Amino acid sequence: MNPDILIVHGPQVPETPLVLDSPHSGHRFPADFAAAADTWALRDGEDCFVDTLYMPATERGVPLLAAQFPRTYLDPNRHAADIDLALLQDGHWPDAHVPSGKERLGKSLIWRLVGEGQAIYDRKLSVDEVRARVRRYHQPYHAALRGLIDAAHAAFGVSVHLNCHSMNAVSGAIGVAGPGVAHADIVLGDRDGSTCDPALTTFVRDLLAGRGYSVKVNDPFKGVELVRAYSDPAAGRHSLQIEVNKRLYMDEVTREPHGGFAQLQADLMDLVDALRGRYMPAGGSHG
Repeated sequence: MNPDILIVHGPQVPETPLVLDSPHSGHRFPADFAAAADTWALRDGEDCFVDTLYMPATERGVPLLAAQFPRTYLDPNRHAADIDLALLQDGHWPDAHVPSGKERLGKSLIWRLVGEGQAIYDRKLSVDEVRARVRRYHQPYHAALRGLIDAAHAAFGVSVHLNCHSMNAVSGAIGVAGPGVAHADIVLGDRDGSTCDPALTTFVRDLLAGRGYSVKVNDPFKGVELVRAYSDPAAGRHSLQIEVNKRLYMDEVTREPHGGFAQLQADLMDLVDALRGRYMPAGGSHG
């Protein structure tokens, strides 16, 4: 496992049914990025400190997978074949092509735009360059997450995967909701009830709403590839995306945590504890 690509914090084998992943909190910039935009601009797509917010879960037997590379270099929350043809030399991709529609925002597997629509590159990418990024970054991240979920399910007969993100307080020009839309405190995404038992979504929503947070479900974020790919609720494999509003815990201008960080972290750990209590089989592991 290359620590410049990903880290599994906490137990390498889940000690509870829970698995956490933070795919967008990394900011180790690969040497071959060769972006025209500067580093500060490229970090605009980052879920700042999300891995740190959830780190205490690792002391509770819950592994936390965290990408170390920036989301703007390659987004692991996309299908490996979600290629933006506008980024490619000759506009041609010879392999399987599975567009998600994110290319209209410049946010496919490899981002084309950042911020309010600033171009990331002043060049086109070669097919070999894109393939190399998929091989070195996307595939290891997905393999690590799949392995953790499989291990939890094998040990406990159920897995609960929380896909951890943050969102800007107000959506920007290339935001999913469109420009100028104020986001709720927390948005849960289960792809319209397809990636986890609806009772799980309701449980999380009610617990967080009970703490005073405004919570929306699938509005505007439904969840993307990482909750889709490894979920199968009928088989006891549940995946839920959790977006927390950055204004709850950080200054979006300076990108530094503020005094709300500790309270949000405490509430998220209460959620982790509640889920452990809800899904841990009586007697613990039976794998």
